Amino acid sequence: MNIELHNEDEQVAFGAALAAAVGKRALIFLQGELGAGKTTLVRGFLRARGHQGNVKSPTYTLIEPYELPGGNCYHLDLYRLGDGEELEYLGLREMLDEQAVLLVEWPQRGEGWLPAADLLVDIVYRDGGRRLSVQAGTEAGREMLSKLSV
Repeated sequence: MNIELHNEDEQVAFGAALAAAVGKRALIFLQGELGAGKTTLVRGFLRARGHQGNVKSPTYTLIEPYELPGGNCYHLDLYRLGDGEELEYLGLREMLDEQAVLLVEWPQRGEGWLPAADLLVDIVYRDGGRRLSVQAGTEAGREMLSKLSV
């Protein structure tokens, strides 16, 4: 599925639509250049799930947990990850075992340690806006993709 977004509000709205399509458990990879809007998309997702506070990129902390009414969400930014093995020490296995949604920026940094994503969202700059390509990587992801209405 390819989607054209023209501004930040549409990026946030897409995040909300994604939140509506995803259940209590999912692994979602967010790919794109620095500044492409990955965290903006996450902000829309988390707000749709009931988060009222700020949403910051976990560039330095690597993981930002959110305890929400509909279930836990973890926002991971692996940009500064030195080695994928560090994910073991950060508690990845426990997060994956939980009924939780993991939104992972820069997933390629965790290659070999991360399982296949349910959904892969690739964000590319295009004509002042963004072009999103959303692909399912699992059967659960195909079900989520079929529920995604944008």
